Amino acid sequence: MEATATAKYLKGSPHKARLVIDQIRGRKVGEALAILRFSPKRSSNNIEKVLRSAIANADQKNSELDMDSLFIKEAFVDLGPTKNRRRIRPAPQGRAHFQKRYQSHITVRVSDGQK
Repeated sequence: MEATATAKYLKGSPHKARLVIDQIRGRKVGEALAILRFSPKRSSNNIEKVLRSAIANADQKNSELDMDSLFIKEAFVDLGPTKNRRRIRPAPQGRAHFQKRYQSHITVRVSDGQK
């Protein structure tokens, strides 16, 4: 049995969120929650919320499910819309670049290994 949770339009770059997602992919749910709780990365709070939502979705589907048997089957971060701010950063050779504000979409799928 599988359950999925998705959070969209979260502040922060997907590149930085992938560093945290890579640490928890394939692990047991309890172990992943412990890693996220003590991670110093800013995106770990958002990822923890999504993981808890996926656990709650699994519990909603099957209330007799043992939560200790769940593991993270799939977890990934996609790039959301990018906003160009009206502020300018100096660039080499007299050029200028706009600052970018990145958003990310986080998806977590948990499973107990059975159909």
